[in-house]
Amino acid sequence: MTIISIVISIWCIIFIKTCETSDSKAIAYLQPQQIHLSLGSAKSEMTITWVTFNITDSIVKYGINSLNTSTNGSVTQFTDGGPEKRVLFIHRVVLTALQPGVKYQYHCGSREGWSAVYMFKTLNEGIDWSPKIAIYGDLGNVLAESLGPLQEEAQQGVYDMIMHLGDFAYDLHDDNARVGDEFFRQIEPMAANFSNYDNRFSLISEGDSVSNNHYWSYNIGSAHIISFSTEFYYYSKYRIETGHDQLRYHYNWLEKDLTEANKPENRDKYPWIITMGHRPPYSLHDVDETIRLGVVSNGSRLYGLEDLFYKHGVDVEFWAHEHIYARLWPIYNNTVFNGTESDPYTNPKAPVHIISGSAVRLLTSIGCYMKEREITSDKPYVAMINADYGYSVMTIVNKTHLNIKQISDDKKGEVVDEINVIKEVHGPQAWV
Repeated sequence: MTIISIVISIWCIIFIKTCETSDSKAIAYLQPQQIHLSLGSAKSEMTITWVTFNITDSIVKYGINSLNTSTNGSVTQFTDGGPEKRVLFIHRVVLTALQPGVKYQYHCGSREGWSAVYMFKTLNEGIDWSPKIAIYGDLGNVLAESLGPLQEEAQQGVYDMIMHLGDFAYDLHDDNARVGDEFFRQIEPMAANFSNYDNRFSLISEGDSVSNNHYWSYNIGSAHIISFSTEFYYYSKYRIETGHDQLRYHYNWLEKDLTEANKPENRDKYPWIITMGHRPPYSLHDVDETIRLGVVSNGSRLYGLEDLFYKHGVDVEFWAHEHIYARLWPIYNNTVFNGTESDPYTNPKAPVHIISGSAVRLLTSIGCYMKEREITSDKPYVAMINADYGYSVMTIVNKTHLNIKQISDDKKGEVVDEINVIKEVHGPQAWV
């Protein structure tokens, strides 16, 4: 045997042993997980988002009766900010030219691994239908009391949409983002069948062309729905990095969106304006003047939400943050403005506020989960409190009628509160 042959033989042995050792320890994380949907810039579009832990292609196969259409998308590398600097690959595929009001089946992934087959139904066009939307906030990874019922009802096709009012997982970044991973695996049975931490979401307002996960709006049935972030009013990092810039951008976006929604041709078609935020201006025990009136700057209040919403005739405002359900009387400027004494929600003279944060267990002041919840309030604007774990369901019946129910998980799906908001006039003129 020549010297060259010996060298080659030794190199091959080393190479084979190295590969065997490497292969025995390496794990490929190519299977799609944490799948969720979001509406596109038009009702004919749907965005599918998912995660893998190794880079791979981003493909969705879909169709009405079979997976006969294929669309490719993009993948973004996200490095978590925790000490381990874990890397996730976030995949996004936008489906276009979808038919309205039609059920599609799909799966996502690549040749290296496909998800299970899921289903979604596109939203109907027009206003002559009654969307049914599940609404809740404060759903965490631990003791998520409402998760099971919501998963089951989503799979049964009970709702047209599911909307979350903020506070996810507790917290998405904990344990080097593993809590976030598990939370998105938990909600996959409902999020992968429905439309609607910055990097994990793909929210696009109707008519827009770019994703914005902090504020979003969409026309659904006869309603214009707006979701926004109250956290800009509190988290100091926004002001440390940009002063009031981010809060100003946020407020200006809200004002522009509300102005557009109040154009006569738009308000006539979509008369209901419904907002969704996290921290309520009116809570069970105090009034949040920062949310209500704005941040203090040089002795003045800036970017307050209450006057903005009142000026533009917002009809219903959903909030969370407090881990309970509460229905308030119509209120503006810390004053109750009921429609009439017998029918306070018929032609109310101020916005109606709902706090729906009871999807997860309540914490005591020392951080322990409470087994029993007795909640009271001495605030005159609080009409009803329910301490059961649960979630809200809103049905946009038509241009004049809106139905809101609170579902109790403790009572196995019993309706523990229900109101009909009836408005013959919408917009700021409704307050006169």
